[in-house]
Amino acid sequence: MQRSRPHDKRVLVIGLGRFGSSLALELVDHGWEVLGMDSNPRLVQAFSESLTHTVVADATDDEALRQVGAHEFTRAVVAIGTHLEESILASSLLVDMGVPHIWAKATSRRHGRILQQIGAHHVVLPEHDMGERVAHLVSGRMLDYVEIEEDFALGKTRAPREMIGRKLGETRVRTKHGITVVCIKRHGEQFTYATAETVPQKGDVIVVAGKTNDVEKFAEIA
Repeated sequence: MQRSRPHDKRVLVIGLGRFGSSLALELVDHGWEVLGMDSNPRLVQAFSESLTHTVVADATDDEALRQVGAHEFTRAVVAIGTHLEESILASSLLVDMGVPHIWAKATSRRHGRILQQIGAHHVVLPEHDMGERVAHLVSGRMLDYVEIEEDFALGKTRAPREMIGRKLGETRVRTKHGITVVCIKRHGEQFTYATAETVPQKGDVIVVAGKTNDVEKFAEIA
């Protein structure tokens, strides 16, 4: 098995649909070297100028993967979403090659469980996660919401009335609500870390962390 090299900034992205191409372009913007791979020549041509390297190849073919050097990457993303069998086979081949870090897109929790069972290190459910995030924003008072893992989340909301003008250490929010205030933002300023001495003012935006249910309940406090 390969060992991850700390300064290796190369990523193999298999599948250049909406999710894969967006991810690949973002990585390039952050200074990563990206090899974009797809079996569709039209998609490969569309991103040939914006990605570091592109190649037309079948990710379900072991020999094709080896020819493009897939086994030499320490990071790979399988962004195939519409074809379940291809997604699973491509991920399985990368696992067999010993790629140390494999992210695989899943279209359902069942698909995700299969990908985990065959050895994918990270499973991403973009449609499900985005739907869940928007549902929290629509149904409550949160300004933003991110689930870090099952039953633990970050929520962005406005500081409730009970916090205004008081030091966070005096509000005992962790004891009362089960959440921790991570950072705070005043109007016209940037976010800064929150401490026990921080005194929220009316209109301040705070980011809190805790169990999903606790974060949701806290965001409902007026």
